[in-house]
Amino acid sequence: MSEILEEVKWLVGQGVKEINVIAQELTYYGVDIDGNQHIAELVGKMAEIEGVAWIRLHYAYPTHFPWELLRVMKEHENVCKYLDIAFQHVSDRMLSRMRRHITKEETFAFVRRIREELPGIHLRTTLMVGFPGETEEDFQELLEFTRWARFERMGAFAYSEEEGTYSAEHYKDDVPEEVKQQRLDKLMRLQQQISAEVEAEKIGKVLKVIIDRREGDYYVGRTEYCSPEVDPEVLLPVSERELEIGNFYDAKVVDAEEFDLYATTLTT
Repeated sequence: MSEILEEVKWLVGQGVKEINVIAQELTYYGVDIDGNQHIAELVGKMAEIEGVAWIRLHYAYPTHFPWELLRVMKEHENVCKYLDIAFQHVSDRMLSRMRRHITKEETFAFVRRIREELPGIHLRTTLMVGFPGETEEDFQELLEFTRWARFERMGAFAYSEEEGTYSAEHYKDDVPEEVKQQRLDKLMRLQQQISAEVEAEKIGKVLKVIIDRREGDYYVGRTEYCSPEVDPEVLLPVSERELEIGNFYDAKVVDAEEFDLYATTLTT
């Protein structure tokens, strides 16, 4: 932990303002050291380092989730209200075959609790279609879950057998490729609709935006709810005023598309 904190201090000294914490199993940080989860403690100490404007967390797991992490997110404004959690599926049959160690009921309860404890949080997840044995009924359960959960950010992919994995060695890749693609397309069409509605709700709101770059007639930035390169961006007209790359600005959202916001800056 001390090495990570020293690295963050060094980065801040170099002018870095945004820290993205990424791990395959972020919520298990520390278990290999002393058997305990220390991610909440780590994030809390990172948040107290002067100059850290944003901390964003990626790749948590719903099983054995350290709920004290939400308390840290509440207490520190510079910990983004954003969490990337890989659910993969929701059907009990699929969760069991995928060895996810969670049930459908527990998955629904998990999402419900997070939204209750931290209103306004933006959840990102990744879902999979076409896993060996997935039936149309399983897929319909996944669609209903997506419709209910209304993930602000979601990516999906079709199962592809990978040599040496448990599924490749124990299951037959029995869902036809065309069926996988059809299911993927249907799932992403649903998410596109949800994303459009989520982003439209931001129209009229003032959000803190970091400027990443300039492209043509727009400065391109992000809110705390957006991870670099994968999430929606905020477009601000170059003609309005000159903005500095890497700086934060308060911006009022004036329009929205499925995956982008249009805004006008207010103050520095």
